Amino acid sequence: MRSLVLIAAFATPAAADPFEDFGTAMKYGLPLAAAVCAARDDRLEDFALRGALQTVLVLGLKTWLDGTPISLRPTGEGKGFPSGHSAAAAFGAADLAGKCFPDDRAAGIGLYGAAGLTAASRVHAGEHTMPQALTGALIGLSFGAADFGIGTEGASFSVGLRF
Repeated sequence: MRSLVLIAAFATPAAADPFEDFGTAMKYGLPLAAAVCAARDDRLEDFALRGALQTVLVLGLKTWLDGTPISLRPTGEGKGFPSGHSAAAAFGAADLAGKCFPDDRAAGIGLYGAAGLTAASRVHAGEHTMPQALTGALIGLSFGAADFGIGTEGASFSVGLRF
């Protein structure tokens, strides 16, 4: 048992940053929660298509713009534009807020806040510049708030915070 604890202790980074870990958790957690809601609401096909297109767009931009100044990460590496973490978190947040909790302002504020903190965590970690993180978030927000109308009466766009 003691050896397992030692192995686990050495397997984790010595200086794990909780803020960066939060951003990574939201990259996966928000879209996963949105997928569960989409499956429950019988709109999984539309969700999957929007998620796939969002991912293709982000990865395509990263590849196409690699080697250009806008794609240069603060670390000096390439493929930084746009932030995939920010896009994924904003996609999940927008889908959840607009389709699962459309009239719940508190939920919308919390979800969009978590997506915003994800973008901020990428800048804080030195993985992206602010424009890279914001562009990723805008791409994710756009695809998350959209509804292509697969299996429904028509297409729509809903952000999820009603005022």
